Amino acid sequence: MVLEREQIMNKFHQVTTQLEQALGGVHYQELDISDEVKEQVELVLSQFQRAKGRADTPDAELREDLLSLYSQSNDPTIDPAVLRKLVKKLQLTGLYDLTQESCALHDMVTATGEDPEERIEKMSLVLRKIKGFVLTETPVIDSSSREKSSTCSGQVSIETTHKAPVIPDDFRCPISLELMKDPVIVSSGQTYERSSIEKWLEAGHSTCPKTQQVLTSNVITPNYVLRSLIAQWCEMNGVESPKRPGSSPNKSASACTPAEHSTIENLLRKLTSGSPEDRLSATGEIRLLAKRNADNRVAIAEAGAIPLLVDLLSTPDSRIQEHAVTALLNLSICEDNKRSIVTSGAVPGIVHVLKKGSMEARENAAAALFSLSVIDENKVIIGTFGAIPPLVTLLSDGTQRGKKDAATALFNLCIYQGNKGKAVRAGVVVTLMGLLTEPQGSMIDEALAILAILSSHPEGKTTIGAAGAVPVLVNVITSGSPRNKENAAAVLVHLCSGDQHYLVDVQELGIMGPLLDLVQNGTERGRRKATQLLERINRYAEQQKQAQTEPEAPIHNQLSESPPSSTNVLEC
Repeated sequence: MVLEREQIMNKFHQVTTQLEQALGGVHYQELDISDEVKEQVELVLSQFQRAKGRADTPDAELREDLLSLYSQSNDPTIDPAVLRKLVKKLQLTGLYDLTQESCALHDMVTATGEDPEERIEKMSLVLRKIKGFVLTETPVIDSSSREKSSTCSGQVSIETTHKAPVIPDDFRCPISLELMKDPVIVSSGQTYERSSIEKWLEAGHSTCPKTQQVLTSNVITPNYVLRSLIAQWCEMNGVESPKRPGSSPNKSASACTPAEHSTIENLLRKLTSGSPEDRLSATGEIRLLAKRNADNRVAIAEAGAIPLLVDLLSTPDSRIQEHAVTALLNLSICEDNKRSIVTSGAVPGIVHVLKKGSMEARENAAAALFSLSVIDENKVIIGTFGAIPPLVTLLSDGTQRGKKDAATALFNLCIYQGNKGKAVRAGVVVTLMGLLTEPQGSMIDEALAILAILSSHPEGKTTIGAAGAVPVLVNVITSGSPRNKENAAAVLVHLCSGDQHYLVDVQELGIMGPLLDLVQNGTERGRRKATQLLERINRYAEQQKQAQTEPEAPIHNQLSESPPSSTNVLEC
């Protein structure tokens, strides 16, 4: 991609332009869809428009170094510093990386259907030079692996040989001396093939076979890192990767091995143990396993961990409580787990942690509620169980991270109209105004985004106006960021809809100039909101003139303005 950067960049720009034109041609404003969906469409459209006009600065030096390497391909005195820099920037630090690059090169050429001779020659020469440097600087464990043929059929080979690779000692089980299929770690820190060490322990031995050290426990833990290294070595050396017991290529659920499932089941047994130490260690390990990868999240949920973790949310032990709520947060990353967590009755427990837990537990509880509220029906459930008031409290008195977590959760929950009034009655507007005016200004983006949503609600509109928001919003439109300007304008549009005194206030505060600038230079949504606000101001001015020329007409009739329609009441 570095050598063909111009062509690739042009393709991306063309696709971006086509997507922007296609989406821009959809008259979504005329469709019967919610204002939230319209806002999302506008956001995506504005992102495409920004991307269309943006040109990222390419790494010209990297390309020049590659071309220089090609022109000096037969020169043995190429500066090692240049090669070292190329290897690092291109992340071609091992034979596996080089093999993958060669495969990608072959696939790209095959897909083009063009005459690839010159391109292939250039890239292949560069790749050979880099490979020679990598193997010299960081030699592999045995020399034969340097000469292996690439595994891609039909591709241009780097080098070929038929020597059998020698298995590295670290990949052999110390007991069987065979290549390990399922490496596990014992309490002494040594790694063995699972089946071999299990037989050793079943025979009554209590020591480490390699070090003769007495084992403190018979617990064995999968060695994920070594297993990955063995798989990479097998692929690099053309060796069939060893099949772990019970592995199946057609497995549709979790890809964890039976041994890994066994480990998870042992942890679940500890969760139900009467020992606080067991529960603490088990929740901590499940928390980390759920954070590690998607397979673990699926396997942990399948094993029945979610109800057990939910039960621990009400434990008096703050450490167990923190691990449990964080484990549920990590599990909720899996889409299927979101509904399972809620149907298991987790929301009241998470809300309890949000109210009573340690600060870290409260932060992770807020993040969990945000994750769960991605599903629309969960927004209703979370709001029903009283999550909004403690979120507002965390937004007010939490750490910086806690405030961010609370703000994202509140924003997501308030997309549902029924939660907006609850948030207003919980005092969120006063808290948000405090965030808007604090000296460091670290939460202005979040505060304005939430106010923009709440201003479409009657209670929200009234409370925002009563909180003295107009001068602050005018100041944001005058000197804020583009995104903040559009949100501030959205709030003012709602405030000034049918309330003439706000129209008077914004004019006295000198908003006309900033609004005209926003119409000319703002984001698309910002321009639209500024235009709507200007129309309201101009309409009010015309009504004032008419009132002066026709004094006998009732003023309240002259100034009346149709309330926003039901289809627009959610617009923010």
